[in-house]
Amino acid sequence: MNPNRRLSLDQLIDRARCLASRGQRTILGITGAPGAGKSTLSEVLERELADVASIVPMDGFHLSNKVLIDLHLRDRKGAPGTFDVAGYIALLKRLRHQDEEIVYAPKFYRDIEEPIAASIPILRTTPLVITEGNYLLLGDDRWSHVREFLDETWYIALNDSVRVERLIKRHVEFGKSMPEAENWVRHSDEINAHLVSETAQFADLTIEIV
Repeated sequence: MNPNRRLSLDQLIDRARCLASRGQRTILGITGAPGAGKSTLSEVLERELADVASIVPMDGFHLSNKVLIDLHLRDRKGAPGTFDVAGYIALLKRLRHQDEEIVYAPKFYRDIEEPIAASIPILRTTPLVITEGNYLLLGDDRWSHVREFLDETWYIALNDSVRVERLIKRHVEFGKSMPEAENWVRHSDEINAHLVSETAQFADLTIEIV
């Protein structure tokens, strides 16, 4: 059973700093439902540990909109089946082996709603890699292999009403109308959130965001 704790931001930074000082590459996974604050926390950790940490977001492995349209999955973008899971696992494997001077990771750009390859350089000398995304602890046949490459996983828990409000605001900021944003959250994001919530039990640490 994983510990459920209300840790301060400074405590989380200190914990991440300890992971970075192990003397070997460590991969920290940060997961949680859509809108829980995974990207925000990851960016804070990277900024505070700038010399020793880099972020590799799972979202860089979104399938392109064209592929999703061809697969009739455009209206479920963000669901487990709309990612290149094998590609994500292959990247984690390369990062774990640490054989290459630089590994380039893709990044998802919300303003164009598309991933772009080779956007994030990860140096071989970087001791802490932070990877964040919804499905790091999902147990189905494809996603379950992600866990093999994570040394520690944090699950972010946030009050659902606050989380949903954040999601709607984010969708509006990136071009959806309010009704479109509310509909997307209700019929897509919250379906995904239910799946993710069932994985919290597998995290090493559950962080309550107040």
